[in-house]
Amino acid sequence: MSIQNVRLEVMQFLEKNVDAFLDQFLLPVEKIWQPTDLLPNSQSDTFLDEVKELREIAKELPYDFWVVLVGDTITEEALPTYESWLLDLDGINQREENGRENGWAKWFRNWTGEENRHGDLLNRYLYLSGKVNMREVEVTTHHLLNDGFDNGADRDPYKNFVFTSFQELATYISHNRVSQIAKQYGDKKLSKLCKMIAGDEMRHHHAYSEFVNKIFKVDPSQMMLAFHYMMKKNIVMPANLIRESGGEKGSAFVNFSNSAQRLGVYTALDYVEILRKLIDKWEIDKINGLTDEAEKAREYLMKLPDRMTRLAERLVVPQEPHIFKWVNPSLVK
Repeated sequence: MSIQNVRLEVMQFLEKNVDAFLDQFLLPVEKIWQPTDLLPNSQSDTFLDEVKELREIAKELPYDFWVVLVGDTITEEALPTYESWLLDLDGINQREENGRENGWAKWFRNWTGEENRHGDLLNRYLYLSGKVNMREVEVTTHHLLNDGFDNGADRDPYKNFVFTSFQELATYISHNRVSQIAKQYGDKKLSKLCKMIAGDEMRHHHAYSEFVNKIFKVDPSQMMLAFHYMMKKNIVMPANLIRESGGEKGSAFVNFSNSAQRLGVYTALDYVEILRKLIDKWEIDKINGLTDEAEKAREYLMKLPDRMTRLAERLVVPQEPHIFKWVNPSLVK
């Protein structure tokens, strides 16, 4: 049987439990928070007063913080490209077959529904804050959607689940750190909304990492090779093609990443720590029955964190911030 056919068989096997995954890792629409719950309500008589208070508190937040918050918002708003990518994986069919909905397609639509709230919430906060050029933010989001997305995993579900396991944990770290920094500057509302987003990301990380864990149980060698492949080529950040108006595709990503590094929101060492957590979570050192090729892949993965740590510790981040069109340059201190 070909590798692709084995993957299809495994995906079909796991699909039988998708409803249980939905119940365990996602929340009902009627019970989960919505953006309006966390921001000034435009129907309230106190709306303008609440917006004024929000804007006053936002004045204390530093320049790099706004760059990171804008970048996080744009990343979240590019969700349609991620959904369209995942719905094209082998083993996923968006059309009903014999009157039955494909379980994986159902999972990705429900996951998208939860994720979609994040971009809505952050976008509204940015708009109300008055600290960013919303048109420039919107142009960047539009470009990112136009430019598409390629995480290097092709249509392989094993590789894509490694990617989503990694990325969901990365976004948890980023949003959680932004929440902590906002709290330090006295912005309790922004801290709370970022913490709520981080909570969603952690649940989603648990889901995707569990999918990988289950694949390791039934197809360990191929899952190990998929993990090795994704880590050897490096995990691509979803915003890697981000650009400002008039810029080339991907031209803004390094400067955005530097802001995140300076702020301590997401660093090269965080990347390494995520890898360590995945190796521990999937108990890579304990998996049995591997082929010779998969055994070599395991050896590579076990040594990789230490190697990457040495590289990360030598990384030099520019201390002078890039002036983005998104954020008012007067905020640079």
